[in-house]
Amino acid sequence: MRDKPIGEVNYDQFARRYAEGSRVKAHNALYERPATLSLLPDLEGRRVLDAGCGPGHYATELLARGAEVVAIDVTEEMVAITREEVGDRADVRRWDLHDPLTFAADASFDGVVCPLVLDYLEDWHALFAEFARVLRPGGWFVYSHGHPMTDYDFVRRESDPDANYMETEQHTVHWHGFGEPPPRMTFYRRPLQAMLDPLLDVGFAIEKVLEPLPTEECLRREPHEYEKLMREPCFLCVRARKSGES
Repeated sequence: MRDKPIGEVNYDQFARRYAEGSRVKAHNALYERPATLSLLPDLEGRRVLDAGCGPGHYATELLARGAEVVAIDVTEEMVAITREEVGDRADVRRWDLHDPLTFAADASFDGVVCPLVLDYLEDWHALFAEFARVLRPGGWFVYSHGHPMTDYDFVRRESDPDANYMETEQHTVHWHGFGEPPPRMTFYRRPLQAMLDPLLDVGFAIEKVLEPLPTEECLRREPHEYEKLMREPCFLCVRARKSGES
C-alpha cells in the first residue's frame, strides 16, 4: 500500500487555518498569487484544470474570469473547502497528482494552473507529461513553486546545514505564520536545472519566468515583509506552452 502523499500529510494538519491565512497573508495574497495570476491569458470560455486547488482561491478567480474549471486536490479537507467556496460552479474532486489524470481525455483542456504544489512532488517528469497530454495544442501551463536559491538557504539555516544545492532533497521544517501549533511541512527542494529540464523534456516551451515583487498593498500592510521580499525572492512563477496551434 502506498504511503499517504506528502501534500496530504502536510495539509491535513491545518487545512482550515491555511485556507483563512493564505486568503490574506502577504506571501500569498500580496506576492505569489498576484504574480501567478498575471501570467494567465484571457480565460473566457476556456477549460482550465486547477491542479492542486488547495482552498479554492485560484478556482474562484478562474471562474470569475469566465473559465470552465475542474479543480483537484489530494487533501480531503481542501476539496471540501473548495466546494464550499465555488458550489456547483466547478467540477471539484479529490485526486492525487502522483496518479495519471485518468478522468481527463487527451487534449481536453486549454490551460493548467498548478500554484505552490510542485514542491510536494518528487517526480515532475511524469506529471508534466500528463499535463502535456491533457492540454490542447498551444495550451498553456502556469505554475509557481519555491525559489531554488531561497529554499536552499532556508533549509541550510533551519534543518540541514549540509544540504547540497545540486541534489533534489527532501526536508522537513516548521512553518510559522499560520497559527499554533506550527505544522511540520515536508517538501522537496531542487536545483534550477531539475526544475526546468522536466518541462522541456516533455515538449513545453517557456514563455515567461517571474521572480515576483510584492505589491504596493504589501508595502502598506506589511512593510517589513515588503522590504524583505524586495531583496530576497521566495517563489518562482512560470508560464509555459505546449507546441502546436491553439
